[in-house]
Amino acid sequence: MTGASSSSAAAGQDGGVLSVRRARTSDVRGIRGLVGPLVAKRVLLAKEQVTLYEAVPEFLVAEDDGELVGCGALHVFWEDLAEVRTLAVSDTARGGGVGGALLEALLDDARRLGVPRVFCLTFEVDFFTRHGFTAVQGSPVTPDVFAEMLRSHDDGVAQFLDLARVKPNTLGNTRMIRHL
Repeated sequence: MTGASSSSAAAGQDGGVLSVRRARTSDVRGIRGLVGPLVAKRVLLAKEQVTLYEAVPEFLVAEDDGELVGCGALHVFWEDLAEVRTLAVSDTARGGGVGGALLEALLDDARRLGVPRVFCLTFEVDFFTRHGFTAVQGSPVTPDVFAEMLRSHDDGVAQFLDLARVKPNTLGNTRMIRHL
């Protein structure tokens, strides 16, 4: 699956057609619907609706016969580093390859952008391990980059840097990275 600029399609669940494409503003309500149950379970952090609209260019969505069944975003942190964010799959589509298709499309986006490392903060360690991610050991950036990244107001950057102010939001998560 490629998610860079056009949609791609493959067999979905129950013989339907699964496609991964760039998100549109009209998808934000559906993205909120996918993310909501995971926020309630404390698997994903809540995001304000305005934040989702601002992030639309970062999002890909997966549809199975026209029904939104998954979403995910790629957020660039630095010249050589991006984060997979808000990867969510509907309960009805979970286990059907939707998450993997979205993740691979997001990794394709990272390659297209020239970003050689992709980070995630997750409870789904086995899923990300199957896709080539490993647990982060130590600081994955140089001290100068760390100092520059400290200037970001983005909570995802703070989570990546493992800052104390976001510890309550990250308890139990694993910081993982993949080299492309």
